[in-house]
Amino acid sequence: MTATNGDRRRGNPGRRRIDAGKPARSARAKIQTIDELAKIAAEARASGSQVVLAHGVFDLVHVGHIRHLESARRQGDVLIVTVTADAFVNKGPGRPAFTDALRAEMLGALEYVDWVGVNHASDAMSAIQAIKPDAYVKGSDYADSAADVTGKIAEERKAVEAHGGRLVFTDEITSSSTQLINQYFSTLDPAIRDYLDNFRREYPIEAIENLLEQVRDYRVLVIGDAIIDEYQYVVPMGKSPKENMIATQFQNREIFAGGVVAAANHLANFCAEVDVITAIGSEDSNEELLLRSRQDNVEIDLIERRGMPTTRKCRFIDPGYMRKLFEVYEMDDTPLDAALEAELNNKIASRIGDYDMVLITDFGHGLIGRSTIDLVSKKSKFLAVNAQSNSANMGFNLITRYSRADYLCIDTPEARLATGEKRVEVETIAGEILPSMVKCDKLILTHGKYGCVTYAKGEPVSRIPALTRTVVDTVGAGDAFLAVTAPLVCAGGPMKMIGFVGNVVGALKVAIMGHRSSVDKPAVVKSIRALLG
Repeated sequence: MTATNGDRRRGNPGRRRIDAGKPARSARAKIQTIDELAKIAAEARASGSQVVLAHGVFDLVHVGHIRHLESARRQGDVLIVTVTADAFVNKGPGRPAFTDALRAEMLGALEYVDWVGVNHASDAMSAIQAIKPDAYVKGSDYADSAADVTGKIAEERKAVEAHGGRLVFTDEITSSSTQLINQYFSTLDPAIRDYLDNFRREYPIEAIENLLEQVRDYRVLVIGDAIIDEYQYVVPMGKSPKENMIATQFQNREIFAGGVVAAANHLANFCAEVDVITAIGSEDSNEELLLRSRQDNVEIDLIERRGMPTTRKCRFIDPGYMRKLFEVYEMDDTPLDAALEAELNNKIASRIGDYDMVLITDFGHGLIGRSTIDLVSKKSKFLAVNAQSNSANMGFNLITRYSRADYLCIDTPEARLATGEKRVEVETIAGEILPSMVKCDKLILTHGKYGCVTYAKGEPVSRIPALTRTVVDTVGAGDAFLAVTAPLVCAGGPMKMIGFVGNVVGALKVAIMGHRSSVDKPAVVKSIRALLG
């Protein structure tokens, strides 16, 4: 089957419309689950009707959408429209502007839309497989598959044709919800809009995308602590009448591969090959979870620490507002003994010359000692480092443990701890004090809701504002920022541009609970286009 353009109504146009295709009484009554839509579609086909499916975000319904859906309706007898659920919309920080319920209702108000559903997936594949449309309709801007940053249109074509359907591209007015929202309904602060206006004049979208493409074939070695992040969702019930403590009721739990594996997974979405060297414990190793959680292009080389657990951090969370109540560490952060340290260093030394870049995610849990730091400092072609301060190592895992690096990325509190400067301006720490303590020509200090500060030797310090105010979970946001920006620094990109990309990555990551998913390249590109388009 081949894709077609324009109107192509198949079957008998004079046949009676079946009940499944009759317009519902109200917009809300048209909204059904994907399973219900599958039943409606099956009934329609059994009665000889042609089923048409259109899918998208539809964040702001405009004339382009109206013409597109009118054209789609002419492809058959029953038009079903599915919208992407809020959690899977990759249109940039602050998007979608309207919730999936409101977007579905807006579409249901159109008389030629018969049924609407909210699709809880990142693409239309599951909806196509359930509904099995005779025609799957996309706008003309998707006709060039090479321009599809998600790479999904080819997969969707296969899914449609597997059920005997056809992919159709409408040829109507094209417009952009993103451009309209940016121009008339932007959720961003005026100061951020002004920043983006100036930024897009200095760094066009094409230049940023070209930089992301430059690192596509990179081979990267990542060294750092393996961490199991467990989230236990508990509902507070109140103070115990007999004890001075708060009682909670368990709801459910999620367990993620965090630490170095989470960082490697982010990186693997941008670079061709990512190898990890880390250590696990022989007790409660969670080896299967770590290996199962990795991306396809991530290889993990494990060292076993006898008689110790793999570091596990259990956070107890009130699911009502996703507030963290407290956390419990299960760990032994004793430094590696001489034999294991030699094993680690031998693994690194035998392979380090094969990689474009070495990335250190040092959580200070006993893996990385002085000899390992000396080795990677001397032998890496390009060395990117983060030394994290956390509850287990506060004040003992400073970035100043590293005498040199090609790129440092830490947060502002970590920089203040390392430099001993509590009140000095962060720009001064980034541009003067920290470079005098660690030999490094390029660094970024992340600064939470204040964005980040970038430094490159010989250039002024720059501040890039944060790009979102919507925060679900901050765990791992700094690791995602580091993982994506490090190869861009290695490629020689401008630090202001890289800081902007890092803030986009951070905005995407704080919208993800735990490590349910990693930040991927299509999401970053779509967000950049949404912000700068």
